[in-house]
Amino acid sequence: MRSSNRNRNIERRAEYLQADQCVPPPCDGSMDRIWFIKDGCGLACVFVTWMLVFYAEFVVVFVMLIPGQHLMYSIINGIIFNALAFLALASHSRAMLTDPGAVPKGNATKEFIESLQLKPGQVVYKCPKCCSIKPERAHHCSVCKRCIRKMDHHCPWVNNCVGENNQKYFVLFTMYIALISLHALTMVCFHFLYCFEEEWLKCSSFSPPSTVILLILLCFEGLLFLIFTAVMFGTQVHSICSDETGIEQLKKEERRWAKKTKWMNLKAVFGHPFSVEWLSPFATPDQGKVDPYQYVV
Repeated sequence: MRSSNRNRNIERRAEYLQADQCVPPPCDGSMDRIWFIKDGCGLACVFVTWMLVFYAEFVVVFVMLIPGQHLMYSIINGIIFNALAFLALASHSRAMLTDPGAVPKGNATKEFIESLQLKPGQVVYKCPKCCSIKPERAHHCSVCKRCIRKMDHHCPWVNNCVGENNQKYFVLFTMYIALISLHALTMVCFHFLYCFEEEWLKCSSFSPPSTVILLILLCFEGLLFLIFTAVMFGTQVHSICSDETGIEQLKKEERRWAKKTKWMNLKAVFGHPFSVEWLSPFATPDQGKVDPYQYVV
């Protein structure tokens, strides 16, 4: 890294670190059990996200499917929509409550650097904000107040950073939200056509004005979410395949890590080997044994 980079304090020898500069914080057992960011803006965005999904659930089930005249149509579409909505919220929960790859606080000590057994000429990077030794490709998040390995960005909609350990769940969240948005828009179009052909009183248990307003709001929500999440999904997949995080692309950081194939990059995020578990937010990806502290000469 260049000396002009103000975000990193380069320490070339362990002796430069004084014991009184970095004292490891006391062990907090609760942080080992669950990861949760207490940020007001993020919590508000999480609440809005879940409420919008529940609103779509209400309109799809109680306005379109239950009053429908075709039983099989309602059953099949109800199962598909509810399954996608469940997977979307499960992916959202995993992305929000999974440690994205936080570097331990206060480990920038002489003893820890000596344990790395660095070769002559190798450098380590110390974060002055959380007093930790930063692995390669780690960045400090001002919201999480931690250094995150392979940090892509901080997303308020999941109230968490998107990093090495939870990028799979974030990608699945954007994919499933895009799918339920597309599915909802398709059902809205068919329901409008059905209501125009039949009497409005027969196609919904609500009054015609209420039905129209609910469907229009769902259409607007679905279109907005479809565009946003589809773009985000494509951006994330491209970032994974190119093995370059959003921050690295924005800062145009020099590439110092080994180049791998797109397929290997996908497996590094979703797990080895390829299986249906790639689509499951309940399956923790097996990323293999990788040393997070990989420093270059």
